[in-house]
Amino acid sequence: MNNLLRPIAIVMLMLAGAAFAQYPQRAINYVIPFNAGGESDITARLQQPHLEEILGVSVTITNRPGGGGAVSWSEIQRSTQNDGYTVVGINLPHIATQPMERTDTGFTTNDFEFILWFQFTPNALLVRNDSQFQTLDDLIEYARENPGSVTIGGSGSNTANHIAVLQLEQLADVDLTYVPFSGTGPTIPALLGGHVSALMSYTPMSVLQSAQARTLAVASEERVSFLPDGPTFVEQGIDIVGGAYRGVAAPPGTPADIVQTLTEAFEEASRRIAEEQEAMGFVIESYSGDEAMELVERITEEYAAILETLE
Repeated sequence: MNNLLRPIAIVMLMLAGAAFAQYPQRAINYVIPFNAGGESDITARLQQPHLEEILGVSVTITNRPGGGGAVSWSEIQRSTQNDGYTVVGINLPHIATQPMERTDTGFTTNDFEFILWFQFTPNALLVRNDSQFQTLDDLIEYARENPGSVTIGGSGSNTANHIAVLQLEQLADVDLTYVPFSGTGPTIPALLGGHVSALMSYTPMSVLQSAQARTLAVASEERVSFLPDGPTFVEQGIDIVGGAYRGVAAPPGTPADIVQTLTEAFEEASRRIAEEQEAMGFVIESYSGDEAMELVERITEEYAAILETLE
């Protein structure tokens, strides 16, 4: 070979080898768009060692809260490389309702590469154990007599928690004050410290905080098995059913084979931690591929109808 051509040939071979190198070859950044201590963060840290074992590379958990998730979701869609080395936790209905209610979210609902929806948690209304509100009726009666004085904390704005509070206001004909936090994590100290009257949280917090907080109502059709003493909103005459789906996504344009590799890894990690998660109040789900998109479309339609009734 001509000596002048040899360096070019070597570079071409190196590039070809890199192109066909088996993914992944280096650490993966798993962005959680909420604070530490919430359901998304708890789940990611349970998944982490299993993902590392399955994928053969390190997985770094990065908490990047802001805008009820919108800061991270916008960054993923607008400026993150689609090479499979950054993935992000996603939530429904958050990624559907935020673009419906705001024009400045910086992301759109369908412009993710959905890897897997792996869990669901119903909304749950919690108060401190020493709260004057022993029942949901107690809280509603007090709110009617003292409009705006009952403060209810929750994760983000235009989220499952926020919309459930708006539904409670409408269905019970009361005036409540919703206090948004940057994730579930900060809501617990706020409740236990007496900074809010109640929380619209999720069932895992009902389980994890059972020694310090009482669940007044759960937003499920029937009582959930892990909270047999937790009454539903429905059985108390308030037709609220809903909660949050959690999953993981990649930036737009991530190659299909990389998405498939990640899907299989997250599916296996989810299976491994299923028993532990169920004991903590999580409902295990598995939606990937077309089913993942169908779930997004269904929840989007459901919450569009809910928001319409709240206007």
